[in-house]
Amino acid sequence: MTGHGSVDRSDHEGKYLTFVLGAEEYGLEILKVREIIGYQPITAVPSTPAHVQGVINLRGQVIPIMDLRMKFGMEQAEVTEQTCIIVVETELAGRCVQTGIIVDRVMEVLYIEAAQIQPAPEVCCNGQTNFILGMGKVGEAVKILLDIGKVLQGDEAALVR
Repeated sequence: MTGHGSVDRSDHEGKYLTFVLGAEEYGLEILKVREIIGYQPITAVPSTPAHVQGVINLRGQVIPIMDLRMKFGMEQAEVTEQTCIIVVETELAGRCVQTGIIVDRVMEVLYIEAAQIQPAPEVCCNGQTNFILGMGKVGEAVKILLDIGKVLQGDEAALVR
C-alpha cells in the first residue's frame, strides 16, 4: 500500500508503551518515553490551542502538557486515579523537547514484531494517518501505534518557547 497508510513494518518492530484514551489502546515507541508521572496541577498558558493544557514544573524543568484526547477530537475526560502524564522526548523545530501528554491510563510495555504491524486503513482518522506508524495486532486486540513526533507537529509554537 502507498500513501499515508504505507508502512515499512520492519522499521517499527520494537517495544511500545501502551495506554488508553477512551475505548482505544495506543502505543508509543518506548525510546521516546522519558518517564510516566501521576497527574498533577497544570498552569494554564494564555493563547495556546485548547489541547495544550499548560505547563508543569518537573524537578525544575518547565514541561508543556498536551491533552491527547482533545488533540484527537475526543471529549475531555475527568481526571481519575489512573490518569497519567507520559513525558516524551521529540525533536520539534530543530531542538530536543520534552512534552507531557495526558492519557486515561497506562497499560504495559509490549514487544510488537514486524509481522504484527499493519498499515493504518485509509478510512480511519479522516484520512489523516501520517502520525500513525501502524496498527499493532496483539492477540485479539489492535493497538494504534503513534509517531509522537508527528502527533506534536503543528504545535511547535505552543510547545517550543
